[in-house]
Amino acid sequence: MRVEVVAPEAYDEVAGDHLAEMVLAALDERRSASLAVSGGTTPDGPLTAFADHDLDWDRVHLFQVDERVAPDGHEDRNLTMLLGSLAQVLDRVTLDRMRVTDPDLTDAAAAYADRLRSVAGTPARLDGIQLGLGTDGHTASLVPGDAVLEVSDTEVAVTGPYQGRQRLTLTAPTLRAARRRLWLVRGEDKAAAVRGLLAGDLALPATRVAQPGDVLLLDEPTSRAVRS
Repeated sequence: MRVEVVAPEAYDEVAGDHLAEMVLAALDERRSASLAVSGGTTPDGPLTAFADHDLDWDRVHLFQVDERVAPDGHEDRNLTMLLGSLAQVLDRVTLDRMRVTDPDLTDAAAAYADRLRSVAGTPARLDGIQLGLGTDGHTASLVPGDAVLEVSDTEVAVTGPYQGRQRLTLTAPTLRAARRRLWLVRGEDKAAAVRGLLAGDLALPATRVAQPGDVLLLDEPTSRAVRS
């Protein structure tokens, strides 16, 4: 992985630039760009900065990396954050939403996998993915001990309960297959997970996703904690 360290006050802008570069590279290579973005607190500012870029948004298709099973508009939903962060481009960009309020989550996962394949091929190969990292080494909703870690025959799967909620998530092969990955990680409490990821510790779900050439963006306090 390529580790970049930036000042806390520059983090959102630099991360947004990386996301915009993913889009520009894809548009240069193909007629459209397909990205999957994560939820949580860290991506909020970066996605807002991303939306500030003057891009050909009509040719950009955004997917969700994962989503918690919760009502529409709930604060636990990743979509709630995404709709705020990307508000200024929602009238142009295509944002494909995981249907976690459907009564049959297995059918909802299959339908989302179908949409991924219709845009990114079979099996789906997205142009870029923005990922995070949990203190337990999870990324997307691939958490330690969950059977979803072993799913390899589809792009989207249903997880077991984690922190009180089931989720839909892109599977590890789909995350690995993307042309580019950007990891946004902030927080001194994540230092041990970052060290494990960089060391290739296969006990961490994130290590099953990381590929050579990935960019890991840390802010300075997180980087100091990793080195300590």
